[in-house]
Amino acid sequence: MSNVTKEQVVQFLENLTLMQAAELVKELEEKFGVSAAAPMAFAAAPAAAAPVEEKTEFTVVLTDAGDKKINVIKEIRAITGLGLKEAKDLVEGAPKEVKANIPKDEAAKIKDVLEKAGAKVELK
Repeated sequence: MSNVTKEQVVQFLENLTLMQAAELVKELEEKFGVSAAAPMAFAAAPAAAAPVEEKTEFTVVLTDAGDKKINVIKEIRAITGLGLKEAKDLVEGAPKEVKANIPKDEAAKIKDVLEKAGAKVELK
């Protein structure tokens, strides 16, 4: 191995012209069988990326039934239309999905109702 330091390599690369750097990249790609195109495109992508779309569909997840299980079971039945046994199983099996792929406002209302009944809820 050579006694070349990282600083020397960085200094060497800083002094390359654009054409010399392009030739070096091409040689390294051929030598090691890799492509520098993907990382370069990836590095440029965040600056040119489209704005992140706001999430429109949410999943309501019951994380904990709390101390008032009966109230939570009643609300789960009202929200989902499940029978008593199914609603009880859902509440006792927390964390469980209550409703999936629903609009933000509906998910927020369900979360609020369940939290008022004593449950702990997450929106995903």
